[in-house]
Amino acid sequence: MKKLFQRPIIWLSQLISSNPDRKLVFNSLSQLYKQISTGKVEKGIVLPCDPEKASIIIFSDQHKGGRDGSDDFMQAEPNYLAALNYYYEKGFTFVNLGDCEELWENPPSVVLEKNRAALLEESRFLQQDRYYRIFGNHDLEWAYAIPKDQFLKPLFGKKLKIYEGLILRIPYNSNNFDIFLTHGHQGDQRSDGNAFSKWFVAAIWTPIQRFFDIKLDTISDNFDLVDKHNVIMYEWSQQLPNTLLISGHTHKPVFASMDHIDRLTKQMLKAREKGNDAEILLLQSAIEKRQTEYAGKQFIKTMVSPTYFNTGCCCFSDGDITGIEITEGFIRLIKWEESANGGSSRKVLEESPLFYLFDQLQHSGT
Repeated sequence: MKKLFQRPIIWLSQLISSNPDRKLVFNSLSQLYKQISTGKVEKGIVLPCDPEKASIIIFSDQHKGGRDGSDDFMQAEPNYLAALNYYYEKGFTFVNLGDCEELWENPPSVVLEKNRAALLEESRFLQQDRYYRIFGNHDLEWAYAIPKDQFLKPLFGKKLKIYEGLILRIPYNSNNFDIFLTHGHQGDQRSDGNAFSKWFVAAIWTPIQRFFDIKLDTISDNFDLVDKHNVIMYEWSQQLPNTLLISGHTHKPVFASMDHIDRLTKQMLKAREKGNDAEILLLQSAIEKRQTEYAGKQFIKTMVSPTYFNTGCCCFSDGDITGIEITEGFIRLIKWEESANGGSSRKVLEESPLFYLFDQLQHSGT
């Protein structure tokens, strides 16, 4: 029964839950970027940043839930807690980039009760003024003062502010370069705070999801929609000179405008050309680990300028989490996974010096 109905249920959820519109995405992101740039601090703030000295970790899409059959965060929580402890001890600033909690499926009181340990770990960053929180479409309620004050501030304290975006402003070669951070749901007609979507997920999708044990990241495996959304976000990032965009929302990591499976595919082609059997085996293992996520993936060749990044998510079904670091002058796509000894280990998937990317933007005129 599960096999019979799972495919049409997933298709229906994809049809209802996501519909990025290029014009709306462009208008929404442009308006938000302008508002933050011109000092509308209720939308977000501009943070001066020296990437040689700064240490920033960006995670998104934890979807902390109610610890039931539809909770996608439970499996990833050990890696998430280990990562937060590592970054706290290393003096990192933590940017939480939206969909931190799953409020479409659960009331805030339940989510906070069931995820107190993770939230208290996050609050430690805020007490040292090293925490910025962005709202997404699944935790849109935090954009409003009453639920934020009622539920989050008792855990985080009065310092807590929640924005729609941030801009990291970096001086380089007599110019300013911006890294624009936002969740990425803006302009998606069925995700951008749409009341019908919230009702559908809470009243219909969640009971079905629990019964068939379908995880939320399964929805994001629709590569037509995910690739469409990522390409639209990339195209928007091309409109602004000297600007990089970092978002979440799609659950698929993207580094310098190429998602991780595309990079693995290119590396596999090169390894086969060189006859490097050892590297081929390693790459095959990496691809097979997420073969269900990559099923039906089409190679995207249009995203050629390194202006768009995506954090991925902290709710992969195998417990892995991905994020983006900015530290030591580098930007890095990282993954935390269960190690051989049963603990958690950090792995760098991709990295680049930021100034190398800035040089590329200047030479291309982007």
